[in-house]
Amino acid sequence: MPTAILTPRVNNNDDLVRFSRTYVEPGAGVRKGDIIAEIETDKASVTVEAEADGYLLGFVHAVGETIPVGSTLAWMGSDPREAVPEEAAPAEIAVTGGAARGAPTLKASLLLARLGLNAVDIPASGERLTAEDVLRFADRHRSPAAADNAPAARSPEPALELAPGRRVPLDVVERGMLRTVRWHRDSAVAGYVEVDVDTAAWDARAAAFQQRHGLLMSPLLPLLAYRLVELARETPKINSTIAGDARHEYSAVNLGFTIQSGSRLALLSVRDAGSMDAKAFVDALSALMRRGMKNRLTADETSDVTISFSSMARWQVRRHVPVLPPFTALIVAHTHERNGVAALGASYDHRVLTGGEVAAILNRLAGPAPGQDAAPEPTA
Repeated sequence: MPTAILTPRVNNNDDLVRFSRTYVEPGAGVRKGDIIAEIETDKASVTVEAEADGYLLGFVHAVGETIPVGSTLAWMGSDPREAVPEEAAPAEIAVTGGAARGAPTLKASLLLARLGLNAVDIPASGERLTAEDVLRFADRHRSPAAADNAPAARSPEPALELAPGRRVPLDVVERGMLRTVRWHRDSAVAGYVEVDVDTAAWDARAAAFQQRHGLLMSPLLPLLAYRLVELARETPKINSTIAGDARHEYSAVNLGFTIQSGSRLALLSVRDAGSMDAKAFVDALSALMRRGMKNRLTADETSDVTISFSSMARWQVRRHVPVLPPFTALIVAHTHERNGVAALGASYDHRVLTGGEVAAILNRLAGPAPGQDAAPEPTA
């Protein structure tokens, strides 16, 4: 009997995704865990895997369509000749006020999120709420002050006249990086500040924590990241982003942590890290890192970060200016130490934070943490 593969949720706030790519032809045999398709939002691209051994019977939607989260994406079967069930059209979204209209297009959904608007407040000009509908509504209702503060639209990038060569399509990781860089370029007003950190003090804390909990590897970087989580709990402003003309402070601290596996750069997401103690956080991050090194991360494990930490110390990098993940205000960069001193830098969204505020956070991150493990007492 055919089995449905459902469209996964990529981000908590996105009810629609774009069906962007297929990896398997209908009728082909697949193994559990094989990648069959790819979906994307403005924040991330994720692959969809076969959930069991069998045959891909077919996809419900065409590549390029915007589809609801939870809808059937594809059908699997035990025999390639099985008939694909007829799939009902996606249900229309009912809105308050009595009328019903179709779901917003993906472009409209992205504009709604960026401008902090609600689809139910905006009349649709046709069967679907379009980006043009959203822009017309925003132009009519925004205040002069908001208009003055709105970012200027970027001109389309000019067509390039390149020397002869070949075009290589971007894979899912590369497209995710492209979207991140574009958000950093087009939306955030990025700044960077840097302070020194005494590595001996942090090394001692990490060694004590490692000895106390019997860990095989030094927890230095996870403990630095956890200290950032503590500071985000104490200072909600650094765990926020701009939505329209307001600051949106996230209710949970989802810590993003970068890892490099071969040529692939991934941003892990330790969800609700603010509810964990240091040991639980270190364990959760370590498990994610192991999955990341095997390229086995799920959509939930790489999305919805609210504040981030990155390190290039393993490459002996002394200065590292990271790109802000979309819809975040702060990413901290840790670097290689020299003569007992390393650098803690931070890229930040100047729309949310000032350089002085970020410098204060970095100095607190570099300094002693209340209640953190101290170095073990020397024995006689």
